[in-house]
Amino acid sequence: MTTTVSTAGGPVNVGALGRTLMHEHIFVTSPEVQQNWPDYPESWDEEAQIDEAVRRLSALKSRGFDTLVDLTVIGLGRYVPRVVEVAKRSDVNILVATGAYVLSELPVYFHYRGPGTPAGGPDRLAEFFVRDITEGVTGTGVRASMLKCVTDEAGLTRDVDRVLRSVAFAHRQTGAPITTHTHSGLRRGLDQQKVFAEEGVDLGRVVIGHSGDTDDYDYLQTMADAGSYLGMDRFGLDTVSFEKRVEIVATMCDRGYSSKMVLSHDTSCFSDMSDPVRRAELYPRWKWTHIADDVVPALRERGVSQEQIDEMLIENPKRILSHSGGY
Repeated sequence: MTTTVSTAGGPVNVGALGRTLMHEHIFVTSPEVQQNWPDYPESWDEEAQIDEAVRRLSALKSRGFDTLVDLTVIGLGRYVPRVVEVAKRSDVNILVATGAYVLSELPVYFHYRGPGTPAGGPDRLAEFFVRDITEGVTGTGVRASMLKCVTDEAGLTRDVDRVLRSVAFAHRQTGAPITTHTHSGLRRGLDQQKVFAEEGVDLGRVVIGHSGDTDDYDYLQTMADAGSYLGMDRFGLDTVSFEKRVEIVATMCDRGYSSKMVLSHDTSCFSDMSDPVRRAELYPRWKWTHIADDVVPALRERGVSQEQIDEMLIENPKRILSHSGGY
């Protein structure tokens, strides 16, 4: 069983990760837009954004959190050298991921080559994912610690299915845990579990993301009973109200599932996925300190014990990130 995990600042003992946010982002960017229209309204300033990320991580650390998992992958503007610069100036451990954020079709580079495409050829996706985990992200020496994939409204399109199976292959080769983005209202987590099971994945090494977007308890319990962890990871995004998100976690704890949940926000320091100013106005609590400041006290008021909270924030992340390699 591995005793260390790779971070943007170097290897860290898994037992020393402490309170961990399992589904976050540092920077979500659109490089092609930035490069071609640098005066775009979201206005990227490299140094200012690095400074702001360090400031926000310092605030997170002051609330007793020690680790943040950055799930920014291809499709979301992943640029690990920038994250390394942030890590050098922060006391928070930052874990990086590999994988692909694909809602329907892969980027052109992958869409027209590889298994099942007219051009054919090897699965470069799986090759790149494995390399990121075993050798490190090019130019940084930082090894990815998690695999990320997506199944949203479009469902299992050809390319989405391909990404899931490439992620499953990389997982089987390396043992790196899988975490996902889902559309919970359409029960997409079950689609993911089906594909992973077909590829021989131990579902106990998978986090089904955005599970807290629904109070369909049959759906949630079915996934947890199959072994997977549930990502209750959009606190602060009030497309589902704060009260409802707290209620869902508290109910699942009442039903004995605290050992199968992790908590997070799925927010970022900077994102041009939507207008940053409008987003801040709509969701003022969607920030890295929300769980510490608001969610934990609300869960305690709902009868969730400190032991259960520590399980979701400390013990479950530690179990997910501890593994014995490929299988």
